[in-house]
Amino acid sequence: MASAAYDLPVVEGTEPHRSAIDAFRIAIAQQITKTFPNVPIEKAYEGVDYSKKDSDFTVALPRFKMGGKPAELGAKFKQEFTPNEYIDSVEASGAFLTFKCNTKTLAQKILCQIDDLTNRNASGKPEYGHSDVGKGKKLILEYSSPNIAKEFHVGHLRSTIIGAFLSNLYKTCGWEVVSLNYLGDWGKQFGLIAVGYDKYGDEAEMERDPIKHLYNVYVKINKDLKEEKGEVEKKDFKAVAAAPADAAAAETKPEEEEEENEAAESGVDAAARAYFKRMESGDEASLVNWRKWRQHSIQAYEKQYETLNVHFDEYLGESMVSHEQQLKVVDQLEKMGLVSDAKGAKLIDLEKWKLGKAILLKKDGTTMYLTRDIIGAMERWEKYKFDKMIYVVASQQDLHVAQFFKVLDLMGLDWASRLEHINFGMVLGMSTRKGTAVFLNQIIKESADVMMEQMQKNEEKFAQIEDPEHVAKEIGLTAIKIQDMQAKRINNYTFNWGRMTSFEGDTGPYLQYAHVRLSSIERKNPELASSLPPLSSLDFGLLDEPKARDIIFHLGQYPDAVRTALKTREPSGIITYAMRLSHYISSAWDVLLVKGESDVDKAKARMWLFLLAREVLAASMRLLSLTPLERM
Repeated sequence: MASAAYDLPVVEGTEPHRSAIDAFRIAIAQQITKTFPNVPIEKAYEGVDYSKKDSDFTVALPRFKMGGKPAELGAKFKQEFTPNEYIDSVEASGAFLTFKCNTKTLAQKILCQIDDLTNRNASGKPEYGHSDVGKGKKLILEYSSPNIAKEFHVGHLRSTIIGAFLSNLYKTCGWEVVSLNYLGDWGKQFGLIAVGYDKYGDEAEMERDPIKHLYNVYVKINKDLKEEKGEVEKKDFKAVAAAPADAAAAETKPEEEEEENEAAESGVDAAARAYFKRMESGDEASLVNWRKWRQHSIQAYEKQYETLNVHFDEYLGESMVSHEQQLKVVDQLEKMGLVSDAKGAKLIDLEKWKLGKAILLKKDGTTMYLTRDIIGAMERWEKYKFDKMIYVVASQQDLHVAQFFKVLDLMGLDWASRLEHINFGMVLGMSTRKGTAVFLNQIIKESADVMMEQMQKNEEKFAQIEDPEHVAKEIGLTAIKIQDMQAKRINNYTFNWGRMTSFEGDTGPYLQYAHVRLSSIERKNPELASSLPPLSSLDFGLLDEPKARDIIFHLGQYPDAVRTALKTREPSGIITYAMRLSHYISSAWDVLLVKGESDVDKAKARMWLFLLAREVLAASMRLLSLTPLERM
């Protein structure tokens, strides 16, 4: 069976119609199978790897386990090799074969595919890099999940932007994605805020800035609580908010902080526990303010998410899990012999699986985060019948998530194996340049201010920017996101203002500059742009210079970069791809001239190349939830 578009055998798992580079690998695999009939074409295809230098693809013959001496096998292949429209040449060196693609075919197949899938596809949306691997499958994706009644903390930034990347990634790969924001909107901390509001609340302040006021109330009542317990330390809640060693650590689930102090019965503590118990009992008077705080929080967060270019399908919360359902689950686990009593509290014993013990119910009968998570997962299964559900949660919560997953497994729920935890490391030292805050809106504002200062240094370019404040904010957001996602997500990283806001090196501003540079080519060459021929009629032999070939070959690798990201769930791979593309563009800019090139046909071919490079760079940026800019 052959593909009409490529006149090549069909290899399962490949998509030449979406990834032209697949066709070149198939062409190599076809020749391997022809010379060595005992090697199936699928196995031959899997053995075709990218070369590191001086060639395009490499094949290590020993991986096919054919027997015989690899050098002799290589010599045999080279002797029988026949150049074709896809592959120009092969070299045999010991156990390795290295291949060079036909440059004209490479340019034609890759550039026409980018143009077709970006500008001429039926959906009307850019689709280069997309695939159908997830077609018909549903993903439930939970991420961000801040605690209500508090300002959006930088500790939630990583979950938010990694989650947004995963949402974009799975959609790009054909999955149906439902993005959930599971708010921390339940627990004793709301009893504490209620007690604090009775003491420190101010209706005028509440009207002016509800989230800021509730945060201030929480700080004051929390200080009162610690003073009652004789636990006032130099590093109290304010100090943590001012300069945390780890921004993510500053926003752990409040209940986890309470467990060690379960026996405390101070005035504020007892009042907070009693208040929350009334909330769980459905006492309407106790729920009135809580509902207001929740709504104010969601409204504030939606504005923050809009700034971050992040979108959710549903806002859920721990409060939506019924108390009765949780009690039924605890009863079920008790009947399974997994629950023990500890001074009135209900514990689940997971020591057998080296996961310790976890509290299901406190001694006063109120529920814990773990119990609510269990019911939440069960409700989602009933509603969505998902193929996969991912929780984007910091590595600090590894134990909790492992306990949660194990309980579902022990309950005999078949779909428990469909749950996955995508974890990530800590942000160290994230604060403003003065080192005084960890609230995200302050970090974004200061980053935008830095970018505005940089932009204003070039008066001529600055005057041409339609909305300088928007552009400065987008560059600042790009700087923040790129620094956060650049390394493997499990790694901790140190927040660095100087590096983050630099236009040199592999930074967010550098990436935006590369896109702006590509976007300027039509503005600087309006006559050439208006007379561009259809890409299909281009003489692709005009793009045979090494710098042009480097760009084209890298453009062809974008679908592979997306596939790899789907396997690893790492945004860093897409950033690496985008940075390398930017480097290739920068290296070629003064060599592959458009303006000033005397050969008009060659200038037009180069313009097409740069325009399509812009489309692919933009696609990679959108995948990272960045907004590609036209001017800066």
